[in-house]
Amino acid sequence: MTAIAVPARPERPSNAKRNLGIAAVAVAFGTALLTIDMDGIEELPYAIGRLFYRIFLERPPDWTYLGTAGEFMLESIWIAWVGTIIGATISLPIGFFGAKNVSSGLVSNIVRQVLNAIRAFPELILVIVVFIPIAGLGAVAGALAVGLHSVGTLGKLTAEVVESIDAGPVEAARAAGGRPLQIQRWGVLPQVLPEVVAFWLYRFEINIRAAAILGVVGAGGIGFLLQETLNYRRYDKASVVILVVIVGTIAVDIVSGWVRRRIIEGAGARRTTADELEQPELIEGASEQIARP
Repeated sequence: MTAIAVPARPERPSNAKRNLGIAAVAVAFGTALLTIDMDGIEELPYAIGRLFYRIFLERPPDWTYLGTAGEFMLESIWIAWVGTIIGATISLPIGFFGAKNVSSGLVSNIVRQVLNAIRAFPELILVIVVFIPIAGLGAVAGALAVGLHSVGTLGKLTAEVVESIDAGPVEAARAAGGRPLQIQRWGVLPQVLPEVVAFWLYRFEINIRAAAILGVVGAGGIGFLLQETLNYRRYDKASVVILVVIVGTIAVDIVSGWVRRRIIEGAGARRTTADELEQPELIEGASEQIARP
């Protein structure tokens, strides 16, 4: 039976190193507290409680506003969905170029730095500086900002998944005479696609929250409605909007999490084990398939 190399676990740090690390974190935290202006933080609990009282307790929620809030929440979901599709479509090939075991070292490093640069700018900055001047106010600017930022994150995750593949199927496709594109299609893509799709779904959950925030600056979605109700102190309507955001986000998280688990568990159930690969009848059958014209 062929031995499978198991990476060695890192050594447990000594007590001195662990205490030094804890002290460094504590010093950094204390420095941050002294550097930033924390005046008025003692009033924060009272301010939060007062806002909570005004929104949820001072006046009962105006449930007639539920339909309007639901429409804007649905718009935020569509913004997140379009942005996720944009990010997934562009990031998949970019992730292959960013993987060091598939692409050359120079190309991989360049692609990685481009992805880092994209992730350096949050969606809020992208929509204000880039896409609202180009596409104007509305859902289009929000979807483009969410999509571009998703490219940076999903491209990095895709590259890392590609770098962790099993080299066996790749060598088999190469030995069978496959061209470079065919090797990627049949040796790499089937291994990484379940995890990559799971990352897409997880990114969709994140994009829903981002789309809700982008509405505050005029990029469409329920964030715009929440800002309007709070600006005009319509707290009875603002409470309905907040509840719709919470319920909608939780519902999408539950559905997406279930689909993500099904994809990962299904991929694990179909994965061939090393013992199966050592069975002579399987090797003989595979040899017959390769030799068959």
